[in-house]
Amino acid sequence: MSLRKTLPIHPGRWLVVALTLLLAGCQMQPPEPPDEDKAAIDRMLGLIDERLDVSPLVAQSKWNSGAPIEAPEREAQILDQVAEDAEAAGVEEDFARRFFEKQFEASKQIQRRLHHQWLQEGRSPFADPPDLAEEVRPVLDRLTPQLIESLADIERIAAVEGSGRYLERRATELIQDDFDGEPRDVSIQPLLERLSR
Repeated sequence: MSLRKTLPIHPGRWLVVALTLLLAGCQMQPPEPPDEDKAAIDRMLGLIDERLDVSPLVAQSKWNSGAPIEAPEREAQILDQVAEDAEAAGVEEDFARRFFEKQFEASKQIQRRLHHQWLQEGRSPFADPPDLAEEVRPVLDRLTPQLIESLADIERIAAVEGSGRYLERRATELIQDDFDGEPRDVSIQPLLERLSR
């Protein structure tokens, strides 16, 4: 004879068992950071998206001018200024440098892929390419101090449980990426290394 036939369970007890299992499932859900910290993460991701959005304009300008995608001297100048501004903002210099190095790398990935695509298409020069000095660099110069300020927020919430998971999930929603996610993943890598899972 089966145990079920031997020990009938009252229907009300099934409800208790179901609720207990439901509560146990809720307790197993990974923790979410507080709303204030979510807003700080979302702000950072929005700024990264804005910065990456400039990359196709840089690619167009360099396509027309024939200038190399790599610009080590300019990057070094920016990194020196970033280090100075990061120190003034109370942000760890190595963290700020690594973060901006990854932003450069992600941008260059986009530029290289676009140049490769245009080469395959036999693309002629753009009729009205953006001016790097007049149109593009002012946008990047505006974003840099905002990103440094946002890095200070990331450092503040680094130990908040679930902040890394939240950032990783939201990155796919807030950072547009037409290139299989690789530039996006590169751009957020230093943040994921810093934030608690």
